[in-house]
Amino acid sequence: MVCALLLASAVLCGCQRWQSASDSGDSTPGAGATPTRPSGYGAVFLGVDECSSFGTTSFTEVPCTSERAAARVIARYDGKVADGPSCPATTDFVLHISQTAPASDEDGDGAVPQGYACMRKLEPPHPGDPGGGGGPRTIVGDCVYSAGSGQVRETACDGTGRKPPEYKVTSAVSARSKCPASTALYVQLGGGKPVGCARPV
Repeated sequence: MVCALLLASAVLCGCQRWQSASDSGDSTPGAGATPTRPSGYGAVFLGVDECSSFGTTSFTEVPCTSERAAARVIARYDGKVADGPSCPATTDFVLHISQTAPASDEDGDGAVPQGYACMRKLEPPHPGDPGGGGGPRTIVGDCVYSAGSGQVRETACDGTGRKPPEYKVTSAVSARSKCPASTALYVQLGGGKPVGCARPV
């Protein structure tokens, strides 16, 4: 995840991979984005609570009881990621679903609409957990390191990532002025508490 590096005296900037994020998990659906309700295997392609296998070039939907099942859909939205709501805070990764016209689909019209599925791996490690070093969102508990040119990248807080952590997001607040005095980095998280307060580690 590439994020803007901000010192306490700098202007607040964004820290995101593809969309604003919130530590609270609150999100408001954007225009054209509608959450898909739980459906059971096969009724909707990668619907909520369905599972996918891991592949080298693609992911396939499989029953969650299958030995090939690797991750579960925890939220599913139609449309583009940029236009829709954020995935839950502890999402491990996002699957982007391209619009296709397969031989069979969920409603028989010959098409699977464009959308995205928020995925949670069935087994640890979970990069979307606080301090896990990955996931599509920066949340409270995550760590970052300087990547140069005013940018930072997320890394595991326990030091097992490719780079050691330099800052840790310790709280989320509604405005920069509400961050503690020890704050050395501000991170835009989005949601109701859009400012992440980070301190050196």
